[in-house]
Amino acid sequence: MRFFDDSRILMFMRRELAMNRLRDMDTGFGVHVYRKPDLALVLGETGQRLDRTLSSLVAANVLVRAARGVYAFAWSAHLGEATLHTVARRLRPRQLVWESLESALSRWGVISQIPVDRVTFMTTGREGLAVTPYGTIEFTHCALDWSRILPNLVPRDGGMTPLASKRWAYRDLKATGRNLDLVDMDELENDDGWE
Repeated sequence: MRFFDDSRILMFMRRELAMNRLRDMDTGFGVHVYRKPDLALVLGETGQRLDRTLSSLVAANVLVRAARGVYAFAWSAHLGEATLHTVARRLRPRQLVWESLESALSRWGVISQIPVDRVTFMTTGREGLAVTPYGTIEFTHCALDWSRILPNLVPRDGGMTPLASKRWAYRDLKATGRNLDLVDMDELENDDGWE
C-alpha cells in the first residue's frame, strides 16, 4: 500500500530547493524581484517544468506575481518602498526608468499633494500602467537620448530608481502636457541645494 504520491513528493522537494535558492539570492545579493527568464536561471528550469514550479511557488505564497512576467520573493527581507521601483525596472529591462512627474515633484516639495499607492515614472521604453500588489506604476515615454537624461537624475540607494532633479521633473511634466496647476513656482525656483 502506497502512502505517498511520488509526484507530490517531487514537487515538494523542488519547491524546497527553489525556496532555498530564492532565500540565498535574497540574503546574499539582495535580489528579490525577478523576471521569468531570471527565475529560469536561478531555478535551473525551463518550459512547462518552470511554469509548474512558478505556479506551485505562487500557490504556496513563496512568490508573488507582481506584474505580468515579474515575480517577487514573498519572504524577502528587502520588501519595502523600493520593491515597486524594482518591479518598474524589471518591467522595462534595458530601458532607462526614473521617478519623475508628480511623484518626483512631490518628493521635492514642489507640489503639496502626495500620490498615494502610485508612482509616476518616465522611461525610454513604452508607456503603460501596471497595477501591482505594491502599488500602481505609471510609465510615460521619453524619446530623449540617455546622454541628455542621465545628468539630470539623482541616484538613490536601496534599489530605488533614480529621481529626476527638481527642474528635470518639471521639464518632464511640461513636456508631457500634464497639469501644471499644482506646481508651487516659488518652491520650484527656490535653490535649497537641490538641483
